[in-house]
Amino acid sequence: MSLKEKVKQLPDKPGVYMFENKSGEIIYVGKAASLKRRVNSYFQSDKHQPPKVRVMMQQVTDLQYIVTDSEVEALILECNLIKEHRPKYNVNLKDDKHYPYLKITLGEEFPRIMVTRSMQKDGSRYFGPYTRAGAMRETLKLLRSLFPVRTCKKVDPREQSRPCLNAHIKRCLAPCSGRVKPEEYGQVIREVILFLEGRQDDLIRDLEERMRQAAANLEFEKAAELRDQIAAIKEVLAHQKIVSDRQEDQDVLALARGRDKTCGQIFFIRGGKVVGRDYFWLTSSPEETEKDIMTAFLKQYYSKVDFVPQEVILQVDVEDKEVIEEWLRRKRGKKVNLIVPRRGKKRQLVEMVAENARLTLEEAEKAAQQQLKKTQEALRNLQKVLDLPRPPERIECYDISNFQGHAAVGSMVVFENGQPKNSDYRRFRIKGVQGPNDFACLQEVLERRFRRATNSAEDTSFSRLPDVIIIDGGKGQLTAALEVLERLGIKDIPVFALAKEEELIFRQGSSSPVKLPRDSSALHILQHIRDEAHRFAITYHRKLHRKESYGSILDEIPGIGPKRKRALLAHFGSVAHMRKATKEELAAVEGMNNRLADRVYRYLQGLK
Repeated sequence: MSLKEKVKQLPDKPGVYMFENKSGEIIYVGKAASLKRRVNSYFQSDKHQPPKVRVMMQQVTDLQYIVTDSEVEALILECNLIKEHRPKYNVNLKDDKHYPYLKITLGEEFPRIMVTRSMQKDGSRYFGPYTRAGAMRETLKLLRSLFPVRTCKKVDPREQSRPCLNAHIKRCLAPCSGRVKPEEYGQVIREVILFLEGRQDDLIRDLEERMRQAAANLEFEKAAELRDQIAAIKEVLAHQKIVSDRQEDQDVLALARGRDKTCGQIFFIRGGKVVGRDYFWLTSSPEETEKDIMTAFLKQYYSKVDFVPQEVILQVDVEDKEVIEEWLRRKRGKKVNLIVPRRGKKRQLVEMVAENARLTLEEAEKAAQQQLKKTQEALRNLQKVLDLPRPPERIECYDISNFQGHAAVGSMVVFENGQPKNSDYRRFRIKGVQGPNDFACLQEVLERRFRRATNSAEDTSFSRLPDVIIIDGGKGQLTAALEVLERLGIKDIPVFALAKEEELIFRQGSSSPVKLPRDSSALHILQHIRDEAHRFAITYHRKLHRKESYGSILDEIPGIGPKRKRALLAHFGSVAHMRKATKEELAAVEGMNNRLADRVYRYLQGLK
């Protein structure tokens, strides 16, 4: 069915639409109260379309859509699809998938506080995301100083043979020793949640009540511990700015637009006090209005957090305000107001947050300019050191990783203008080399890469040749690389090898390597790309090695698919530990049953 026919047959119902380019890549995701009316609007005369839409529609070759029961459900689905596909023409929170969260494992009898970079529907509470890992670590450190929560990694701490040092210095209630009941430990976890939610006043009232009860029961040591805990929390609160006498819970969002990115700043107000702030980087086109960016910021941020306050104060208005309010109400369980104040204290709050966003943006742009200047100087030094005709614009580096010839892989990483170009990174699984032979593996990788350069239709990232080739290795690797390039007729690309430890640079036609000073900016850029190639290669090698080590064993058992395999390995840690398990222990793993457990047990016992 052609694109025009699809558009004609769209239903007059709420849903989400996805535009695809000729490669099948989703380049835009949008929601609509009426799919028919909204999508048809894109195919009207170009004269009435913004420049961004005109450029996007030139690339659209196909359309997919999903019908939902309501516009709110369409909004939720839109947020999830944008997060999953990162479409080119949507406003995006930059690299949000890498931001860490604090996770409280409420599904365990004695919950832990841990750091994670992904949210799952596992019954846990998540706080974040934290754009700065340092701020997250400081928060975690503060929590562990204020609340005696366990730090051990075991799901069931009672497997521990004896209490750790934290128990002796009263930093842990030691559930591993049976000193504390789940109910009492759970009370501490509830206090942690109150603190992370910014409800410290409620927390202090609860602690003061527990202190009075302990004193009434003549438990003076416990009462003293609670008194010290209250004092420590009050000391933290003393540094928080009071912005409202009404003890409201609010978030305040504002933007500052730069040349090629926007800083979205958010202040967290709990009980009338500023308890924290964070900022995010948003990518958008120059044609996007502040209203468009604020709408995307609001939707993408609140799609990833658990707690929604009763009031969200905005610098500018947003699209679909009523729909978003209804979505947030469902998420919170109570009414949520989106307001754009024009005057008064709330407007002053917005201006304060906007000023912080502006300063953060200026600081980032200044740092970027300084880094650019530093990188350009390093490339000029590299040109001089390697005797190149001009500073290298594109550098490719290659590395090989294997374990005694098993799971041999190669990596190709690309730096353009001194910065990693991750989209052009490539990895190669060695196919034609038997046994440990790094030279032959390197030659295979280079031959595959440069033969593909002649067929740009296969992979356009291979069509552009590098200005410089760096090999991770010494003179032997350099000789092996030059043999391949000469065989392929490639003679005008300079090739160098950078050896580890001594950091010697080997070059063609010279028997003596070059040794740069340790503080040389040219050496630093070579080390950076060499280390990146090594990281990329070894990550792929480990993945394949793990698969060869234990993946194939479980794959051979009928009824054990990828999901059950992951569950078994996550529970037991390795196939070796799995072999020691009883049938009952195997059956207790999520997704398993007695029949499958018996099959796995008999299979693994037969392997011994």
